[in-house]
Amino acid sequence: MELGVVRRTSLGHWGAFEATVENGRFAAARPWSDGGADPQMIGAWPDLVYSEHRIDRPHVREGFLQSRERAGGEGRGREAMVPVDWDTALALVAEQLQRVHAEHGAASVFGGSYGWSSAGRFHHARTQVRRFLAAAGGFTDQVGNYSWGAANVILPHILGDADAVSSAATSWQTIAGESDVVVAFGGLNPKNWRVTSGGAGNHHMPRYVAEACRRGVKFVVVSPFADDCPEGVDASWIAPRPNTDTAIMLAFAHQALVEGRADIPFLERYTRGHDAFLEYLRGTADGTPKTLAWAAGISDVPEGELLALWQTIRRGRVMLTASWSLQRADHGEQPYWALIALAAMLGQIGLPGGGFCFGYGSLNGVGASARRGYVPAMESLPNPAGRAVPVASFIEAILNPGGEIPFNGRTVVFPDVRLVYWAGGNPFHHTQDLFKLEAAWRKPEAVIVHEPWWTPAARRADIVLPATTSAERNDLGGSSRDPFVFAMPKLIEPVGEARDDFVIFRDLADRLGCRAVFDEGLGEKQWLHRLWAKTRARGAKEGLDVPPFETFWEAGIWAVPEPETPEVLLEAYRRDPEAHPLKTPSGRIELFSATIAGFAYADSPPHAAWREPREWLGGAREGELHLVTNQPAKRLHSQLYQAERRNAPETVQINRRDAAVRGIGEGDLVRLWNERGACLAVARVGERVRPGVLVMPTGAWYEPDTRQDRLEVNGNPNVLTADRRTSALGQACAALSALVRIEPYRRDEIKREMD
Repeated sequence: MELGVVRRTSLGHWGAFEATVENGRFAAARPWSDGGADPQMIGAWPDLVYSEHRIDRPHVREGFLQSRERAGGEGRGREAMVPVDWDTALALVAEQLQRVHAEHGAASVFGGSYGWSSAGRFHHARTQVRRFLAAAGGFTDQVGNYSWGAANVILPHILGDADAVSSAATSWQTIAGESDVVVAFGGLNPKNWRVTSGGAGNHHMPRYVAEACRRGVKFVVVSPFADDCPEGVDASWIAPRPNTDTAIMLAFAHQALVEGRADIPFLERYTRGHDAFLEYLRGTADGTPKTLAWAAGISDVPEGELLALWQTIRRGRVMLTASWSLQRADHGEQPYWALIALAAMLGQIGLPGGGFCFGYGSLNGVGASARRGYVPAMESLPNPAGRAVPVASFIEAILNPGGEIPFNGRTVVFPDVRLVYWAGGNPFHHTQDLFKLEAAWRKPEAVIVHEPWWTPAARRADIVLPATTSAERNDLGGSSRDPFVFAMPKLIEPVGEARDDFVIFRDLADRLGCRAVFDEGLGEKQWLHRLWAKTRARGAKEGLDVPPFETFWEAGIWAVPEPETPEVLLEAYRRDPEAHPLKTPSGRIELFSATIAGFAYADSPPHAAWREPREWLGGAREGELHLVTNQPAKRLHSQLYQAERRNAPETVQINRRDAAVRGIGEGDLVRLWNERGACLAVARVGERVRPGVLVMPTGAWYEPDTRQDRLEVNGNPNVLTADRRTSALGQACAALSALVRIEPYRRDEIKREMD
């Protein structure tokens, strides 16, 4: 090895990588040789670590430093951030936590911090902040997630748990070898295969999709965006109005019924409530049979196209899949329920290459051949406050203390939030209606943020504590959807005065008298040994030889032996439903839920059903288009934005016909707006998005224009999406139900108007 040069393998959410460190500086990163990660994303690691946006030392907002909580929140994001030493910053944090607990109670501390943060399992910021706040006396947490929040609620009512979206899926190896047709509602966009929560050593999706194509598997993509078709795949493209997939699925189920294709014996043995669902398909109560013509009118897809797709899926082994994005919309629970119902009608659930699965187009690890349970999780602590709110109701919880919302059969009462403690995420990325969030963010008496970079959230904090990146600490990482566990050795010393979240919380716990509860007397190295011991215990239970920690750490990687047979979702249940019942009330797949019926929510029917969204093209006014937001091509949410050098806002895809009507040309600067706000973007004009639809990636850092009210200049579309939930049942994010207008943006004209 060259003098002063060290090379080590490590892990990030966008893949395993080989790092080169020269004389203590992170010089380069390239994809791990066996991994298949994206070189551009991996190569950004040094720029990420040494970004000009790094926070070099603790900072306190000027007004807060002078007046503490009496300063109010109006100065957040406007006043100067004053550098202070660590002792001053930690004393302020401890003082604020003690004050709020004493004066308002533990529930007034909001600490649900939401974000992917590190791929490492020990230095996982959200885990660390929740553990610390629980040790310190309690806090209000968040439940659910933005990725598949509606599915997380509805699937336990149908299947008994949420495994079908969180961890379980038929292996792509099986699909490549057994399926005849794959119908992907919401698409199979290959850019999403670049990332996995916890990181991936094996980017398997392109290989298996190519193998399936060689064997002759037919792919059909149902999405308003042609780029949701995998590259190099001769897929059929059907482009419905957004939010209408449920109607199409129901029409296919009806067609199966009237043609005699419905597998009635399967329905009778493996499902409950199918009679009520079939009556709904017939239109017995509402007088509307759910025909192909009915779905064509709703989806704006010609009836002939729907009939042709039905002819494709009515025979052979068919895999039906839906992306996570489908359930991030008004009534987002319904497409997932409808997909399961359609798969049940076809009778192939539990068969190799058939049935249904979720998320193949959403994440690299879905459908990987991996043995689960070998990536240990950091232990949590019980929360003495016992309070939590759905993640998507974050804004409402701050603005409406004491308010109540229904949620999955119970009532959630919002706390009186006085202090927000955030670590490991950027709420000004994933939250909807960001101008509303900015107003809500001013309400708490104190906002404390741990961050490596000056993100929009950090710039709007009262106290900012600089945190290390995963390159600056020791950890171990991996994903239950990947066949590798990686050592994540410390590559460089912390940049500036950055400290690990664990060290920050340990020191705060010392000041608050709860250190023994928080760290249990263990340091970083001892915790890593403890976590690895859990992996070794799992291996011993299953008869696998897991190496000792020192051997694993030296090697840098442990390849988890693959399962003996590829996974088939619900295979054991199909083989013997009595021996392997589901965790539903009936033990069967519930096509009608008496539990949901008992909730009596007006917007949550007891079976899969079409419900018209509040914002969609079927109810659009003249000039309005449907905004579809998706993930950036070379970014994970807003991560890596700080490593980019940009001189223009984010792009927006627009159909050539819609652009011509509005006088928009390729590369033009445009303004998108609705009653919630406006943002700038650069137009990309073409034919790959259906007319009436705009497609814009999320991930640009929120940056309001200082000259114009409610205009965001970097191209963050979440200033346009509504602070609205899917339903009273799921209370999940409904970002993909948003109507907007678009026009050319001319700076000179705006400036003249202002002058």
